[in-house]
Amino acid sequence: MDTSTLAVTHNEAANRFEIPLEGALAVLEYTLHNRTMAITHTGVPRPFEGRGVASRLTRAALEYARDQGYAVAPYCPFVARYLDRHPEFGALRAPNDASPRG
Repeated sequence: MDTSTLAVTHNEAANRFEIPLEGALAVLEYTLHNRTMAITHTGVPRPFEGRGVASRLTRAALEYARDQGYAVAPYCPFVARYLDRHPEFGALRAPNDASPRG
C-alpha cells in the first residue's frame, strides 16, 4: 500500500481527519482549545495496521496545525512518538506539554 496516495479528508464538523479504506474508516481525532490542537486518538482498522496509515493521518493533522498556527498536545501515544521521531514538527509541541512520550 502506497500511503502517499491515500486521500486524507479533514472532517471539521467531527474534529477528525479520515481515510476511507475499503468500507472502513481510519481516523485521527482532536479537540481545539486556545490555539492548541489536542490530538486524542488515532484508529486504524486492524487489516490496515502497520502499513503507515496512522502516520499519513498524523502528518496531515500536523501540517494542518502548522498552517493554522496551532500548538499540538499529543495525548495519543502514537502521535507523541511520531513527534519525537520527526523533528520537523517538534516546534509544534505545546509548551508545558504533559502528554505521553514515546
